[in-house]
Amino acid sequence: MLLGSSIGHRLVLTSFGESHGKSIGAVLQGCPAGLELEEKDIQKMLDQRRPGQNLISTQRKEGDIVEIISGVFRGHTTGAPITMLIWNSDQKSKDYENLKTKLRPGHSDYPAMIKYNQQNDYRGGGRFSGRLTATHVMGGAIARKLLKVTLGIETNSFTSQIGKVKMEKKFNEKMINSIYKNEVRCPEIKTAKIMREKILEAKKKGDSLGGIIESVTTNVPVGLGEPIFNSLESDLSRAMFSIPSVKGVEFGSGFEGSELFGSENNDLYTIKRGKIVTKTNNSGGILGGISNGMPITMRVAFKPASSIAQKQSTVDIKTKKEAVLQVKGRHDPCVVPRAAPVVDSLVALTIADHALLSGTIKPVL
Repeated sequence: MLLGSSIGHRLVLTSFGESHGKSIGAVLQGCPAGLELEEKDIQKMLDQRRPGQNLISTQRKEGDIVEIISGVFRGHTTGAPITMLIWNSDQKSKDYENLKTKLRPGHSDYPAMIKYNQQNDYRGGGRFSGRLTATHVMGGAIARKLLKVTLGIETNSFTSQIGKVKMEKKFNEKMINSIYKNEVRCPEIKTAKIMREKILEAKKKGDSLGGIIESVTTNVPVGLGEPIFNSLESDLSRAMFSIPSVKGVEFGSGFEGSELFGSENNDLYTIKRGKIVTKTNNSGGILGGISNGMPITMRVAFKPASSIAQKQSTVDIKTKKEAVLQVKGRHDPCVVPRAAPVVDSLVALTIADHALLSGTIKPVL
């Protein structure tokens, strides 16, 4: 495995490519043989993440058309590594010429320059670009289908907050079909309109906004997770922090739970339709690092996009003097709406990996 470019134990995703390189791609190893799979299964999720679809995302026009290079024969996975490729087509590298020496505030430019002795590809953020989340989605789309077909597990991620604008109601299954009916990917249509207005206001000012993606995964069997260091929470958190701009992850009651009494935060057991369940789900579906059969609920916090059109003070590493920088190019005023399918993908990859690790999913279907 490439150090830092792969994730997973039995279901291993390796990501490759740079934002302004010829292509980006992914290799998924460990997918069971016999899963019915076509490019359209992956394309559907890539289209949900694709840039240039509306005014609240970057205007970089990439089709993000996936090609399956290996691992699929006669419409089914063979058990061999699945290699997937997307050709980059709308790079404007000249927009980054002034970034050769001027450090962008909020970006990885400075630590990357030092770590790689200025040999890193700085165009569009190179290896550190959010464009690489398309490689997460390539593997995640397959994992999502694998979970659905074998165990009936479903993952749904959505925007619950943009800036200070929050959903008014708690998410429920009836809202699932509303997630992708608006540009913001918020299932509460009234709130989605306000969120969109706030993003456009920030864009007009040459600024950006952050927000929160919530994720709910249902039908998870009891017992997934390998404590202590490969607990389900540990691996899900690691996966989430591989997404650029993510700065916080919490499960269930999360930080709010720290303000409660144990008598308030404990999930009491009961029997429902002959099955042991809990009356509440403050644990977020995970206890002791192991799934307990309740829905796995997560909240993922995204910082505001660092590339903004406003002038900012910085340092020129060539002159070793302070300078003024205005970032040019096409950037998301808010990355959150396009992040929902990315969170879905990484949750699916992690849970499918643990299902294979535990033997819940067999290596041949």
